[in-house]
Amino acid sequence: MINRRVFSKAVGLGTGAAAVSLAGLQGSASAASAAPRPGASSASAAPVLPTVTPGTHTGFPTLKHVRAGVLNIGYAELGPARGPVVLLLHGWPYDIHSYVDVAPLLADQGYRVLVPYLRGHGSTTFLSHRTPRTAEQSAVALDVIAFMDALKIPKALLAGFDWGSRTADVIAALWPERVTSMVSTSGYLITDVNAQAEPLAPAAEHNWWYQWYFASERGKTAMEDEKKRIALCRYVWTLVSPNWNFSDAVFERTAEAFKNPDYAAIVLFNYRWRIGLVKGEPRYDRHEKRLWAQPSIGVPTVTLDAALDPFTPPPGDGSGYRTHFTGPYLHRTIADIGHNLPQEAPTAFAQAVVDADHL
Repeated sequence: MINRRVFSKAVGLGTGAAAVSLAGLQGSASAASAAPRPGASSASAAPVLPTVTPGTHTGFPTLKHVRAGVLNIGYAELGPARGPVVLLLHGWPYDIHSYVDVAPLLADQGYRVLVPYLRGHGSTTFLSHRTPRTAEQSAVALDVIAFMDALKIPKALLAGFDWGSRTADVIAALWPERVTSMVSTSGYLITDVNAQAEPLAPAAEHNWWYQWYFASERGKTAMEDEKKRIALCRYVWTLVSPNWNFSDAVFERTAEAFKNPDYAAIVLFNYRWRIGLVKGEPRYDRHEKRLWAQPSIGVPTVTLDAALDPFTPPPGDGSGYRTHFTGPYLHRTIADIGHNLPQEAPTAFAQAVVDADHL
């Protein structure tokens, strides 16, 4: 899930401010813009996408696989092979089906759309049993860089939510030459592990219950039991997307990704690492040190906030993270939508991708 430190800064440290963390966020979408980059089309020239009903599509074509870095990455691909590339990055506890309606919309606009399973998810596997099952933010980002290299993709538009937003942010901050533009749900999610040591306001800490659960042996035991972790993930869906009336079939389709043999190890490491309970691999230390400095992002960016997501900081206008984005910029708040924004509001997410491409 998203960055507890960014959320806390916006909520504030007083109990009064924290208590309104879910209030006043259900208005209509809003936008603020910066000037388009030189040589780019203006944002107004972006086509308006047709509306698709969430759940219209039920799956992807046959998945592909490619050896990339330390992984054999499973991914879906739609659209013309020579179209401009869009990478759609999923979060936790989700999988590539968060984009099952978004990807066809973008493919119909001529984009080559790639939707990879992150490490530890779905059909993505490690090439060696000796590779440590870690999940630092830079490790996940470098997986995506390796994926692009394996497919000979020099640059792509990156779009994500949750872990996917953080991964896109990291790549845009450290390797901006690989990014044409970006959509980042919940804004700036790069983690400063050192800052995570500071306690938050009680209301903010309450939202992160699963993080503390995963830090315990009790949580570890639950995650390592396939049935228990699937039940936990379903419960998280209901909490963070209160208006999303998903079916058993929709959840079970995604829950197949949670049966990956490395799923528990990757998820547990990621959340324990974020709060400083485990050390990362030395190979990633130099990247993490740069990220802990909270580098700015200069690529053209659209940020999205989901109004009913408990992790969306008030006032829901992006002001809590706006200063991190120094290039052409748009922000929108999507009303009546929870954490899994691309699956709950696929047209709004796909439109943000197209608009980012035109900044």
